[in-house]
Amino acid sequence: MSVTGPVVVTGASSGIGRACVERLAKAGVRTFPTVRRDADALALAQDCGPLVEPVLADVTDAGSLARAAAEIHGRLGGERLGGLVNNAGVAWPGPAMTQPLDEIEQVIDTNLVGAMRAVQAFGPLLGAVPGATGPKGRIVNITSVSGKFGYPFTAAYAASKHGLEGYSESLRRELILTGVDVIVVGPGAVKTPIWGKGAAIDRSRYAGTGWAAPLARLEESLAAMDEEGLESSVVAEVVLEALTAARPRVRYAPVPNPLLNWWLPRLLPKRLIDGVIADRLGLRPQS
Repeated sequence: MSVTGPVVVTGASSGIGRACVERLAKAGVRTFPTVRRDADALALAQDCGPLVEPVLADVTDAGSLARAAAEIHGRLGGERLGGLVNNAGVAWPGPAMTQPLDEIEQVIDTNLVGAMRAVQAFGPLLGAVPGATGPKGRIVNITSVSGKFGYPFTAAYAASKHGLEGYSESLRRELILTGVDVIVVGPGAVKTPIWGKGAAIDRSRYAGTGWAAPLARLEESLAAMDEEGLESSVVAEVVLEALTAARPRVRYAPVPNPLLNWWLPRLLPKRLIDGVIADRLGLRPQS
């Protein structure tokens, strides 16, 4: 089965989003990647060929998305979108007890509410309205293993991805009425800039606190993702399958070392997993 029409990919300037655009273009799919900066739009257009038509949009700005949807509607010339890939996301690590609320709000607003805004903006172009006729598109929401498991110092990110998992399940069942399917792709560690950007935050605010040493160990763990994580292209291949499979799964979980990073955390007692993580990060009660 092929994609039924052009695909919108949010957050496409780098990482998984850009890899999805490149893979879709290679498959002959017309793609509308959304980016926030003119320079990123120009780079995508130059690097990815004529099937890629970048659009400026910010998922934290409903007006921006509405304008992007109107622009894409005009370019479609009566054609319907074949897919929406909600990929835009940010990650700001920090202790849940002291992390600034504006950072937490930015993560939730981008990763969760941003996807909701995109669905409302582009959903009608997919046929996600009662009574719409013709071929219907699909929505693919990029979550994470953090949508199923919570890791220390990533509480905001985990909350946003758990929320996106729940939203996707509710939306999938709602949209049965319209014929538009909703599929989740929840990758494990990926070689992507998302954590590198978060790790660039000034950690001096936690100096001299009990959080400092475990945070340093977390940063080492995040740095290791660059060596051990999946290539973004692997996730892009899964996204293409989600968009084209005759009977797609409701959730795909591409993770490196799936036994260790997916199955064991799902099967072992949570208190046991707590202890393993505490030992790894040095999270023990202080006298």
